[in-house]
Amino acid sequence: MAHNVIAEAKRCLNCKKPLCRTGCPISTPIPDMISTFLAGDIKAAGKMVFENNPLSVVCSIVCNHGNQCQGHCVRGLKGEPVEISTVENFVSSNYLDSLELEKAEPNGIKVAVVGAGPAGITISIKMAQLGYDVTVFESKSKIGGVLRFGIPEFRLPKTIVDRYEVLMRKLGIKIRPNITIGKAFGVEELFRDGFKAISIGTGVTWPIPLNVKGETLGHVHYGVHYLESPDSYDLGKSMIVIGAGNVAMDVARTGLRKGVKDVKIVVRSDRYSASKEEAEYAEIEGAQFIYNKAPVEITDDGVMFADTVCDENHKVISTSDKPELMRADSVMICVSQRPSKLILSDTYGLEVNERGLAKISENGETTRPGLFASGDVVRGAKTVVEAVETSKRVAAAMHEYLQNLPKEQ
Repeated sequence: MAHNVIAEAKRCLNCKKPLCRTGCPISTPIPDMISTFLAGDIKAAGKMVFENNPLSVVCSIVCNHGNQCQGHCVRGLKGEPVEISTVENFVSSNYLDSLELEKAEPNGIKVAVVGAGPAGITISIKMAQLGYDVTVFESKSKIGGVLRFGIPEFRLPKTIVDRYEVLMRKLGIKIRPNITIGKAFGVEELFRDGFKAISIGTGVTWPIPLNVKGETLGHVHYGVHYLESPDSYDLGKSMIVIGAGNVAMDVARTGLRKGVKDVKIVVRSDRYSASKEEAEYAEIEGAQFIYNKAPVEITDDGVMFADTVCDENHKVISTSDKPELMRADSVMICVSQRPSKLILSDTYGLEVNERGLAKISENGETTRPGLFASGDVVRGAKTVVEAVETSKRVAAAMHEYLQNLPKEQ
C-alpha cells in the first residue's frame, strides 16, 4: 500500500475514457472519486463509491486489482499503475466511519434475505434504504459469510465485517443468526408469515470432493471448512494442499502461520488458477508449488499422485499409470465448492441447473414468483465484487416486483 494516499491520487490522469472503470466489474467511478477527493470533499467521494458498491471497503482490499482496475490503468503501460485500491480504501473507510445513510419512509412490506454474505449484505442494505422491513436469516453465529469465515484475518480484518453489522442494525435490519432455512422452517413458512419477496444468497459452502479412495481418513480436511476455524485443526508439520485457486492459497498461507513447516500446493495441470498476487504471496511465505500431479489415492502416509501431461490450453490430456507417494501429515482438499441443497432442493417451484445452482432470469428472479437469488448460489464460486454487482441488480428487480404487486385490501 502506498505511504502517501494523496500523492498516489495525484498520479491519476483523469482519463476521458477511463479504462480503470472499464476493468472494474462494478464500474466504480474511479476518476470522479479521485478528483472529488483531491478537491477536498472526501465525504462526497466516499458517498459516490458507496452508492455504487456498498462493500467498497472490502473490495478495495480483497479484489484482484491487478486484473481489474489497476491492471487497466493507462499509467501501467509504461510504468507503475495508480494504486487505485489504496485510494479507494482510504476514501471508503473514512466514509464508513461517519456514515448516515438516507432511508425512505417505511412502507410496511416485509422482505427476507437468506444468507448474510456479500450478496445478502448488499441486498439487505439496498432494500432497507428503499423503506422495506428487512429480516436477514444467517446460518452462522455472525454475519459476513465468506468475508468472515472464508477469507483469513490477515487478508481481511473481521473488524471491517463488524462495522457492516452495526450499519445494518442502524438501518433497522433485523438479523436472525444460527438459522438455516430448510431445517426448522423453509421458504413456504416465510411466505406464510407475510414476507412478500425472498432473496437467497447462501453462497457455495459445500466442498466438492475428489472422490478418491482414502478421502474419509482422519488427516484429510476440506479447505473451505478449515478457513472457518483454523485453530480447531492439528495439521502436523507437513501439509499437502490439493487445488490451485484462491482458497488453496489462503489455506496454505494460514497453515504456514499456524505452525505447519512444509506446505506443498499440488496442481493437476501446469498452472495455478488463483490470482498472480495471491500465488506470489503463498510462494514467498514458504509454500512450494508442484505441477502436473493428479491425486489417485490418499493413504495414512500422504497422497498417491500420478503424473499428468497438458496441451497448449493447459488441459490435462493424459495421466500416468504409475502413481507415487508424496508424504504429508495432513491433506487439504481445495478443488471447489457447491451450494447447499437444503433450500434449493426443498423449495417448491424452484429449479436448479445441472451444477445445482439456482436458475434465474436476467434480473435474478427464480422460477418461483417472489423468490430471487444472487451471488455465488447462482454463479458458482466467484469474487466479492461480482456478488455485489449481481446483488444490486437483484435488489432493483425485487423493488420493481414488490411495487407491482396488487395492493392488499
